[in-house]
Amino acid sequence: MTSIAAALTYAHDILADNGVAEPRRESVSLLARALERDKTFLYAHPEYALTDEEKELFDSYLRRRASREPYQYITGVQEFYGLEFEVTPDVLIPRPETEMVVEQAVKILTANTSPSFCEIGAGSGCISVSILHVRPAATAVAVDVSSAALNVARRNAERLGVGHRLTLIESNVFEHVPANTFDAIVSNAPYVPARDFAGLQVEVRDFEPHTALTDGVDGLSIIRRIVSESPHFLRPGGYLLMEIGFDQSPEVAAMFDQEVWETPDLLPDLQGIPRLVSVRIK
Repeated sequence: MTSIAAALTYAHDILADNGVAEPRRESVSLLARALERDKTFLYAHPEYALTDEEKELFDSYLRRRASREPYQYITGVQEFYGLEFEVTPDVLIPRPETEMVVEQAVKILTANTSPSFCEIGAGSGCISVSILHVRPAATAVAVDVSSAALNVARRNAERLGVGHRLTLIESNVFEHVPANTFDAIVSNAPYVPARDFAGLQVEVRDFEPHTALTDGVDGLSIIRRIVSESPHFLRPGGYLLMEIGFDQSPEVAAMFDQEVWETPDLLPDLQGIPRLVSVRIK
């Protein structure tokens, strides 16, 4: 018989030995998930004896996390912008800083009674679905090069009630986007330079989809395409919103032709790092 207290001690040691950050917190989260109980139950009932089924499930979670597989892929979910999204190894795990794209898009799209926008690199659909959830009159087209990622985005959109307002297309940037113009284009494109890829956290480098992280060159090639092609898909006065890497703001800002675009705004994240480019087309 294994108690909650014994299981947590054992899990802490396993995760710590394998280099997992915050092993105590992760142990509690994994055990709570395996028992289908909240964390308060674990603290209140350290003597609770796990059933054989619960122990087997917890052990499987623990083995996966000790291999450095991300917690979100083990549980299959990640919270983003107050919503719960399905995540699989086919999609990038949504990050808190990406919520900046949603917040800015929501502000911009308020001015239009029936706004439309396009997302380049849909992944799990977290950006498009979150915007559509807040703006019930909006419609969107979201593209991705991965059909597997689009399937995840489709399930998230349908489960969260916005599937009828989101068109999903397999496309390399704008390649298969129908001739149309939008009030905004949003993107969290792959921006990790190839030279930095090996130094990424193990959970990111070895488990998240490479094509969602890096362009395989300088981290800017897809961003350049988005900047150069967006004018064909934006209405006059429309906005382009892109998340960028921590040191890319000077190079990205220089991509915008002043005859086509207004001066780009570089919005900082909570650490003061320019993380979001917001720019209006003339």
